[in-house]
This record gives sequence, C-alpha cells and structure tokens, in this order.
Amino acid sequence: MEDLPKAGEEPESRSERQREKAMTIGAVTKALEQEFPDISISKIRYLEDQKLLSPRRTPGGYRLYTPSDVQRLRTILRLQRDEFLPLRVIRQELAAGRAADTPVPAAGPDGGRRAARRASVSVSERGPLYSLEDVVEETRADPALVRELEDYGVIKGETRGGTTYYDETEREIVRAVTELARYGVGGRNLRVFRTSADREAALLQQILAPALRSRNPQRRKEAIEALENLAAVTSHLKHLLLVRDLRTLVK
Repeated sequence: MEDLPKAGEEPESRSERQREKAMTIGAVTKALEQEFPDISISKIRYLEDQKLLSPRRTPGGYRLYTPSDVQRLRTILRLQRDEFLPLRVIRQELAAGRAADTPVPAAGPDGGRRAARRASVSVSERGPLYSLEDVVEETRADPALVRELEDYGVIKGETRGGTTYYDETEREIVRAVTELARYGVGGRNLRVFRTSADREAALLQQILAPALRSRNPQRRKEAIEALENLAAVTSHLKHLLLVRDLRTLVK
C-alpha cells in the first residue's frame, strides 16, 4: 500500500523518505543472495543492458533501486530459475504484467507451454563472461575439475588478453558437474552426456539449417525461436525417458 503523508508532513519530506528506501546495487545483491546464491553485480548490470531493469541514477551515475525495482529483479530471477525462461520470453512476460507470485501455467494436452519453458538459456544470448576465478567463486567448484571439463571438451573457454573466460551456460555446466562430483562423477564419465548433446544438436541443425542460414531477418528470427522451443521439447523428452528407465531401479 502506498505510504500516506503524516499530518503536517511536507511533500518534500515524503519524497525524501521514499528516496531513503532506494538501494544501491551492492545492497540489492546482498538482499537477494540468500534466495539466489549466484546473484552478482555483473549479472544485475547485464539484465539492465538487456533493458529488463531501469534503475534511477544519481547525478554521480550511481544506480539506485526502488522496492519495485527489486521486486521486478526478483521476478526475473525466479522466472530464470523456476521456469527456465530465456530473457526474450521474460521480457514478454513482464510486459504482460507477470508478477513473481504468478503460478506456472499448467501444461496443455500436448504439454506444449510447460515443455517450452524447460530451456534454461537462450541459444542466441550468451550472457556475461566469467573468468575462472569468477566461476570457481560462484559455483564453489574445484579449479582442477574446471580444467578437467575443458580437457574432455565439456566446456570451452574463450581466451581474451591472456585470460580465459566462460559464458553463463558453461558456468551452469560447471555448477551441475560440481553436484555430480559429490557422487564420484568425473570428466571422463561425462562423455555420454557430451555425445548425446552433440547428436541432438546435429538433429536440430538438420531440421532448421535452411531457415537458420536464411538472409531474411524475420525468417531467421523465427528459426531461432523454433530452435529454442525444439531444444526445450527434446530436453523434456529426454527427462521423461530417463525417469521411465530409472523406475526400474526402485521397483
């Protein structure tokens, strides 16, 4: 509910109280890190670069986030974490008035809407780049494990100015493998996942290659969207097949 001015309070005082509620980017990061452990200042700045956030700037150029800005950021992060939406779709959801507490829509008879939301990243958006130190700090991975993943071709860093950087997808791969490592799974055991992913990518390329190579911008844009949806559907199908096979272990 909007704050009402107290009796005898000047409008300027009310405005000052509202400004006091604004938070710096560092304070926002600290406030959200319990729910989103991988939140970082660079990630918030990236979301601003993608026109998902528009914090107020002080005359000195510092960002100030109002409570509504923080709530919007929380919504974005939850849509990424819980519904695996690419930023393009999140932008559409926010424009449509999506709130953080809006429930996930139920799947239709063909599972279309739910399945389409299983793609954790966009194929056309790499996101920010992270150094090895950043990846290790955010994922709590053993640096030796990251190097092992590179040796086996599971992740591919990009060297710039003598420093190797990893994109957001590769960082999340490291995070996932770190969880598997707790059960003794190492880089050599991940060949089966890499081989499977390569085969799926080759299949989707075969389906959409002509449209992806099109010189028509609209057709190429539609092809990229179709690629993301197909990736989500195949990911969901693979999950269902895995669950079906694993049921034999618990009979």
